[in-house]
Amino acid sequence: MIHRKASLKGLSRFFLLLACAALFTGCATQSPTASGGPGSSANPAATTDKKDLKDVRVQLSFLMQSLDAPLIVAINKGYFAEEGLNVSFERGFGNADTISKLGTGKFDMAFSDMYNALEFNEKNPNDKVIAVAVTQNKAPFAVLSLKERGISSPKDLNGKKLGAPAGDGPRKLFPLFAQEVGVDPKSIEWTTMEPKLRETFLLQGKVDAISGFSTSAIPSLLKAGKKPEDITTFYYTENGLDFYGNTILVKDSFAKANPEVVKAFVKAYFRGMQDVIKDPTAGLDAVIAADQSKLMDRQAEKVRLDIALKSMYVTPEVEKNGFGAADTARLQETIDQTVAGFGLKSKPQVADIFSDQFLPPKEQRQVPPAAERKPLS
Repeated sequence: MIHRKASLKGLSRFFLLLACAALFTGCATQSPTASGGPGSSANPAATTDKKDLKDVRVQLSFLMQSLDAPLIVAINKGYFAEEGLNVSFERGFGNADTISKLGTGKFDMAFSDMYNALEFNEKNPNDKVIAVAVTQNKAPFAVLSLKERGISSPKDLNGKKLGAPAGDGPRKLFPLFAQEVGVDPKSIEWTTMEPKLRETFLLQGKVDAISGFSTSAIPSLLKAGKKPEDITTFYYTENGLDFYGNTILVKDSFAKANPEVVKAFVKAYFRGMQDVIKDPTAGLDAVIAADQSKLMDRQAEKVRLDIALKSMYVTPEVEKNGFGAADTARLQETIDQTVAGFGLKSKPQVADIFSDQFLPPKEQRQVPPAAERKPLS
């Protein structure tokens, strides 16, 4: 009898273990909680079997930064999955390189500017790329100096030494900027360096000013110990060159073959953008969490995102037309300026580089009301 009781007790324990194992397995198959990393989401749509989703390969313009918050948020919250897409991304190595790789078909979509794309299209007419949405309404093209250099207006650049990498977009457009502000471009002595050394050359006094993106240069200068009031910034957009910033680019042949995929991507991306505008701190935190290297400087990324929020993402034009759109007259003027600045032989029109047919209805890409926008902290 004692042995029978012992065996029954053993069976009870066995079935109890089986029940626990089944319970544990059931719990393990539930939707993951949002952790801020790519692919994680509190949205059940994000857990859709990837076999049912269309893979979309995306390249960034450079290293992942806080400017990529709309993309990361849209991934995390399952917005792309809801549209039937499985989005993966890789870092870029500069706008021109990103466009080149897009043109070869290595990626399906990319974040870069239309102006370098114009130059690429002229050289590669059979691999043409087009912009399907504007993500930055104002370009961060700028010439930057330090107050200690005594350059207080653009005209003070006459006869100075400027520095930038050879392929830098703002450097290539500098003659147009010079024409607008009354600087003789022939009086400028250019020093060429690697992109990572640009701010170092300025800090060390090897150059009087640099050309580049304010979103890259200003965070680097602040990280090096400079204060905002120490930095002088001359934006091209404030000096006669009203360029758009980065866009969502696709290969023209891909867009024609996959119009619904492009539309789905753009729609989900701007849902992410709307969330970032509403809560930029959450967007910043999502990017920091997605950084697998864990080397990202949160303060520098905060500065970068703050610049974008104040002057690139939301402008009077975006408030009027919604995210993603482009003003035809403004864009054509900047295309013409690019043709002159880059020395292009062709004379492209807006339709040759930008299409709004992939944008969602205007009501789906409106700027959130000011009352719904939290400050960046």
